[in-house]
Amino acid sequence: MPRHLFVYDPPERFVAGTVGEPGSRSFFLQARSGPRVTSVGLEKEQVALLAERLEELLDEIVRRTGGSTSVPAAVPADLTDNEPLDQPILEEFRVGSLALAWDEPHSRIVIEAGAITEDENPAEPLSDDQTAEAPDVLRVRLTGGQARAFAARAQAVVAAGRPPCPLCELPLDPEGHVCPRQNGYRRRMAA
Repeated sequence: MPRHLFVYDPPERFVAGTVGEPGSRSFFLQARSGPRVTSVGLEKEQVALLAERLEELLDEIVRRTGGSTSVPAAVPADLTDNEPLDQPILEEFRVGSLALAWDEPHSRIVIEAGAITEDENPAEPLSDDQTAEAPDVLRVRLTGGQARAFAARAQAVVAAGRPPCPLCELPLDPEGHVCPRQNGYRRRMAA
């Protein structure tokens, strides 16, 4: 099957979002330009790691340029997006790999999400290899402000899950929680 390369340069909207209740949520990245919408599924941990690494990259760009870059130090208020995902959500593929890059000549952040593949030697991230063996890819090119807004929303989406147990900090299950610290571990430690 030939590779599908979904490119948004730049997207009108690029967000992380969820469907479902905490504890059984499905996570998505979604890009939109005009009537074209692409949604890809991924794991909560992937969203959290993408947001964290993106923030680190943006902060490093600001640091290295001494603030003389198009990357803002904070999220511009006009780019904050708290709207739900666009409907219908049609998952194009499940994400197996994520890549980040800074395109300095164009002052753009490049985010690439590649499909899960069974191939032991997947295509190089951020390449334009269009061979039949390459996995499907979603590639977005964002301004610094769009990237800051994406990272902030992604962090909020991850944090909006199940609240943590006050004893063990594991997520509380809606059906009940078997806390490893309820066996007296904490009391013995304090004594």
